[in-house]
Amino acid sequence: MGSPLPGPAPSDTMPAMPAVLQIDVVSIFPAYLAPLDLSLIGKARSDGLIDVRVHDLRDFTHDRHRTVDDTPYGGGAGMVMQPEPWARALEHVVGQRGSAASARPRLLVPGPGGVPFTQAMARELAAEPWLAFACGRYEGIDERVYEFAQEDLGLEVTVVSLGDYVVNGGEVAVLAIVEALARLVPGVIGNAASLVEESHQDGLLEYPLYTKPRHWRGRVVPEVLLSGDHAAIADWRHRQRLARTADRRPDLLHASSAGADVDVRVATAGDLPELLTLLYAAGTPTTMESLREGLSSSTTWLARRAGRLLGAIRVEARGDTLWLAAPALVPDLDGDDLARRLLDVAQQTAVSGIRQLVVDSPRASAVRARTYRQAGYRLGGGHWVKRCSRHE
Repeated sequence: MGSPLPGPAPSDTMPAMPAVLQIDVVSIFPAYLAPLDLSLIGKARSDGLIDVRVHDLRDFTHDRHRTVDDTPYGGGAGMVMQPEPWARALEHVVGQRGSAASARPRLLVPGPGGVPFTQAMARELAAEPWLAFACGRYEGIDERVYEFAQEDLGLEVTVVSLGDYVVNGGEVAVLAIVEALARLVPGVIGNAASLVEESHQDGLLEYPLYTKPRHWRGRVVPEVLLSGDHAAIADWRHRQRLARTADRRPDLLHASSAGADVDVRVATAGDLPELLTLLYAAGTPTTMESLREGLSSSTTWLARRAGRLLGAIRVEARGDTLWLAAPALVPDLDGDDLARRLLDVAQQTAVSGIRQLVVDSPRASAVRARTYRQAGYRLGGGHWVKRCSRHE
């Protein structure tokens, strides 16, 4: 009853490839999903990176009129989608991989009453092996379908919203959500570095973009972008992102800028017990003796909010190089924005004669590596290195 979108089927003969992300979509308008066979998403299907299967809900009806809706109990305007066609459709989707308890998709139901869809959720969904979408129409789906999916089929069910507005059905939301998450699947975007500084990737909007020609109708490209100075360019772009976010989406700025209520100051001997606990929690354990010795040979900056220690970074000048320990943050802190704040503070402490900053963090996570790149650091020789800008 369900079939992939038109086009070549994903290959299952390449064991070296990562597991294919399977996406099942149930809709009364399967043709609405045809755009998922275009552009990069369509190519990802052809390359066997994602497997999109669209199912017509009307194929799971039991009357000659293929009825999927009826009037609501309690009265009211509009129609409600019946539970039985949905139950049969979801049973079919789940049954594609047999009855193993581990073989279950995560079910997403687009709707204005759901949790907001964000870039963070896109990253979360892109890591799932199997997703299913239920596209509602009319006034919505009978509430018992959600209970059935959770209790009888054992599915994790998430109602997700694109925004505070209403559209005619879930299909348009599925197009947006699948586009957003599929491009994060490894191999879908040819140049993975292009994902690093996109809008919302770390809570900020993207910086302004320019291309040739340099002079166009009386307008010129900012001089710093032509300088070849990667550190200066990274700093300019970060400032532009903050300014653009403040202008267009000020609601994002407080969280993504680490907050004006974060106090950063130099550590003293009285801070060492808390610092020791933080380092253990951050996965970089040390000893109290080592911390005491470090107070005399280096400087450690601490970030606090309302008295609570949130993060720390240690810096030490050696010749013309300022060495930085990887920023340590409490595990429950959302995002990596405070790490960027601490990196900026460390850079501001660089004295005359410092030619480069080096972060000793060769095994950085993907999130932390993105933070380093956005701050102007580049990986080389097992360290993250940033040359001091000629424009500073």
